[in-house]
Amino acid sequence: MDLRQMEVVVAVAEEGGFSAAARRLHIVQSAVSGTVRTLERELGAPLFHRTTHRVSLTAAGAAFLPAAQATLRAAEEARAAVDLAQGELRGEITIGVMQGLYAGLAPALAGFHREHPGVTVRLRQKPAGRIPQCLRDGVLDLAVAALDATQLRGLTTRLLAREEMVLVSAPGPAPARAAADRPVRTLAETERPVTTLAEVARLPVVGFPPGWAIRQAVDRTFRTASLEYSATFEVNDIMAAADLVRHGLGVSIMPPSMAAWFPELPTRPFAAHAPTWTLRLVHTRAEQPPAVTALLRHIG
Repeated sequence: MDLRQMEVVVAVAEEGGFSAAARRLHIVQSAVSGTVRTLERELGAPLFHRTTHRVSLTAAGAAFLPAAQATLRAAEEARAAVDLAQGELRGEITIGVMQGLYAGLAPALAGFHREHPGVTVRLRQKPAGRIPQCLRDGVLDLAVAALDATQLRGLTTRLLAREEMVLVSAPGPAPARAAADRPVRTLAETERPVTTLAEVARLPVVGFPPGWAIRQAVDRTFRTASLEYSATFEVNDIMAAADLVRHGLGVSIMPPSMAAWFPELPTRPFAAHAPTWTLRLVHTRAEQPPAVTALLRHIG
């Protein structure tokens, strides 16, 4: 058994398939399959259930995966220690992010890269709900995400920003049709500099999937207010949401930092009880590799 075999198995497990693992590792799929079969013969147990449509871990694979991930991290830390002793940082850092980057992240990465050009940084978009477990499993080294305090047990956090979300609408009148059991209310009828949750509840909304930080904050706020809203469209991309809003298919609720990407779309704050998200820098409490420690100093 060697590190390369472990790397291939980890890639298959994390990417959910042999083709995706091959793309991640920049090798052909047959090499991935062959490496996994060789290791399975060596271990005397199958690591994956293989079907036409999906690949999943067997019990043996589930036992093997965390040990392999820990071994790969240890090997990376050993290489990083040698590089540090020679006065140069190398290695890889994987950062979990949501749709849309925290405004301070790109400048921080630019400064870090100027100081440590030998470190490869990978950004991985993930739903906010999955990020804490990915950190605990070692899939991510750190994350910049909007997470609730209940999701942060066992993790170290640093506050980066707190935003009250705003209503984003089309430049013209609001959509002409709401849910069948709600009276239609156009934005022109409520043409005030602010809006309310009750007004939004009577409009069709372009929303986001469960697990997204925006969705979590919006759902929580409406539940607290004993209100329901109608998600006429659900998308997993901020750009797509803005495009649907632009064509009059609904309004959307976003953090102002994201709404600012679309200056042609009018925004209005909430008069009270606005959905709020809190952006945090998050990582495990364990001692970090030198490259991660260096990057943490740049993010603030």
